[in-house]
Amino acid sequence: MITRDESIELVKMNVKNKNLVNHMIGVGAIMKGLAEHFGEDPHLWEAVGILHDIDYETFGEDFANHGAKSAEMVKDLLPDDAIKAIRSHNPLTGYNPESKFDISLLAADAISGLIVANALVRPNRMKGMKAKSIKKRMKDKSFARQINRENVMMCEDIGIQFSEFATIAIKAMESVADQIGLGN
Repeated sequence: MITRDESIELVKMNVKNKNLVNHMIGVGAIMKGLAEHFGEDPHLWEAVGILHDIDYETFGEDFANHGAKSAEMVKDLLPDDAIKAIRSHNPLTGYNPESKFDISLLAADAISGLIVANALVRPNRMKGMKAKSIKKRMKDKSFARQINRENVMMCEDIGIQFSEFATIAIKAMESVADQIGLGN
């Protein structure tokens, strides 16, 4: 099983954009929080969150294969269910998110962007952020309009109400805030 540090090192070997690396670390933290919530393997789920976009700088204009290429790049490092989750975080690959693992990654990927955008307009960044501020931002379609709000709301398909999901995601991202440039 690949460790967190090994996952981050592999990402840094393949991704030069610091914001994208930070995004993947943030998604990894959210996935770890969700794994703990569901009683799943937090190390595996975190690795999947960290590695899910490892192909982002290599697929170029071929967005339909984004995720499938990531899965191919890490296929020998993770179990099959983790590879499927990585493939299905982009339904254009032909893999639909079906399992709790798959849907968690899709929702975590989306909410991470909303949390980052919210942190960037706050004087204290992540510190003191609450689920109600994310809920307010969800309703404002002009705020971080590139965020797929339907993907965020898929949390309800796996039995987590939005407020609880936002709380888990915020807490998780707070744990890596200094590492991803969102600390005070």
